[in-house]
Amino acid sequence: MSNAAARLQKLGIILPPPVAAVANYVPYVLQGDMLVISGQITIEGGEKKFIGQLGKNISLEDGQKAARLCAVNVIAQINAALNNDLERVARIVRLGVFVNCTPDFTDQSLVANGASDLMVEIFGDTGRHARAAVGTSSLPGGVAVEVEALVAIKN
Repeated sequence: MSNAAARLQKLGIILPPPVAAVANYVPYVLQGDMLVISGQITIEGGEKKFIGQLGKNISLEDGQKAARLCAVNVIAQINAALNNDLERVARIVRLGVFVNCTPDFTDQSLVANGASDLMVEIFGDTGRHARAAVGTSSLPGGVAVEVEALVAIKN
């Protein structure tokens, strides 16, 4: 069992099947030693979770949980792209975290920590990454958070 797989197991995280694309795009692109993961939303058990806006009807704590759920879905896509071999992750290079929020909400970076913290928990120092945390007025399906990733791969 890989270190990342062991950490997932220790945390009680079972990776879900990767979510299929719902429009004219692919869930990931592996080009050379770079893997790009399309934005992953808060889907769990086939259902959208955390519907709403930060600053309105979603708390900061729930926003962090939403970001963590998105990160689990990102890792599921990474796992699929790498044929169940998370040890091929050389580095989580960047996360883009989009937060559905009201105009006066300014804690996007704290919401994004829900995703960032999980990457470090699972991948250790390899999970430390650059990041953007951006507020937006809406996201697909009305979810609170969406996370995309850029990952360096060992060939």
